Amino acid sequence: MTVSQDLVSIIVPVYNAAEYLPRCLDSICGQTHDNLQIILVDDGSTDGSGSICDRYAARDHRIQVIHQENQGISVAQNAGLDATRGTYLAFVDNDDILDRRNIELLLHALKSTDADMSKARWQQFGPSQMDSIVDEASHGAASPRNIKVFANPFKAYQTYFCKSLRIFMDMIGKSGEVRYFNEANWCRLYKAELWEGIRFPPGRYAQDIMVAGPLYRRMSKVADINTVLYYWLQSPSSVTHSLRSVGFYRDNVAAGLANFELALDDGITPMRSYYSIWDGLRSETAAAGSDPQSLEELHQDRQRASALFHKMGIARRALCTVATWVRHLEKLIYDARVKNMA
Repeated sequence: MTVSQDLVSIIVPVYNAAEYLPRCLDSICGQTHDNLQIILVDDGSTDGSGSICDRYAARDHRIQVIHQENQGISVAQNAGLDATRGTYLAFVDNDDILDRRNIELLLHALKSTDADMSKARWQQFGPSQMDSIVDEASHGAASPRNIKVFANPFKAYQTYFCKSLRIFMDMIGKSGEVRYFNEANWCRLYKAELWEGIRFPPGRYAQDIMVAGPLYRRMSKVADINTVLYYWLQSPSSVTHSLRSVGFYRDNVAAGLANFELALDDGITPMRSYYSIWDGLRSETAAAGSDPQSLEELHQDRQRASALFHKMGIARRALCTVATWVRHLEKLIYDARVKNMA
């Protein structure tokens, strides 16, 4: 495999991750592709994470540290985006682990296919598995046998979100797993130009979902490699697993509605966004309780959703409904597994 000297910018939002941050940074600094700009954005950490960032920067010239008052992950990610100098960019969560060939293999896949984004597989793990995961990642993954490319990423995002569907498509030779990706921005490598003019909305919980539609619509094709290159720590303290306020669910509904409209504009059946809206409204209803303001906002969200749903014909609504229930059952199984991961 040809060694590339392209500069890759890696953005790491950091907030109170002192327990796991050193191992995350070791996995980034130890990449086989070493022409990196590593941007650590310390979002007002209070547990010493900022000092850890500074220590790593003092011994590795590739690391740039940005210290800011706590303003949330969106502002931290945007600060990283504003500081990038690379032709390509990646995001890493501050407690996750990269395979040492992560950037090398993703960059090769992206450049060899002239794709807009490359992606690989990830593996979830619990805190008790940290040592074994670090050891596994340090050995480096084998080079993939082949690289698969697919067009119309926004359609794939909206369509291949049910695991059951992907398994069935794989069984009939239609590469369902290849076309799957969600709105998480890690385990990807992007052409940096894709992010021009796109920034995460500050103060919102569903910031990744809110940029997904505009970002994926810009892409013509995506390259996929069937190799685990990213290890995702399952921590009960993470935003995804711990925040369940009315605002959390409202943000998810708002993001789903925005992507739903974009999909309809492109002639795409918005199955994923339909599910996001349905699930968000169900959870928002439970969280609203009897609070008058929350109930009024819930009523508004339901009206917006109903108006959008009726823009589709009966057949498309039926397809979305079936996919929603399949995904709901899958999520029940997934949530039970994650909660038992130690």
